[in-house]
Amino acid sequence: MSAIDPERDAARRAERFRRVRDAHQIEMAEDYVELIADLIEEKGEARVVDLSGRLGVTKATVNNTIQRLQRDGFVTSQPYRAIFLTDKGRKLATASRERHHVVRDLLIALGVDAETADADAEGLEHHVSKTTLEAFRRFLSKSRRLR
Repeated sequence: MSAIDPERDAARRAERFRRVRDAHQIEMAEDYVELIADLIEEKGEARVVDLSGRLGVTKATVNNTIQRLQRDGFVTSQPYRAIFLTDKGRKLATASRERHHVVRDLLIALGVDAETADADAEGLEHHVSKTTLEAFRRFLSKSRRLR
């Protein structure tokens, strides 16, 4: 039996926490750009007040996140104006929406009701690997052919 190296174990643990923090940042960006895309489709524009209301967070929280999204190249915005997606933001929104649909459709195919599947997919979509998502697509494709 080998002894556990405390320094190595601490480094691994720190790396796992860093990956989780990074994943949460990406998750937030995906949720925001997807919602911005939805608002633009519905209303022709996305505003801080609309994002705040839909997400149940303060306008200050939305403003801080929008600044981060601007810095990362996902959106453009000016004070007291609408928020627009960049090409990079539109690509992220499209990919996030598509992932959500695949996860939701899989849950429905497994017998989960549509409302629950939609709610559960909202969290699962961010944590599904590309490999698993592709397996979901293959399963759904096969099940659709069998109908």
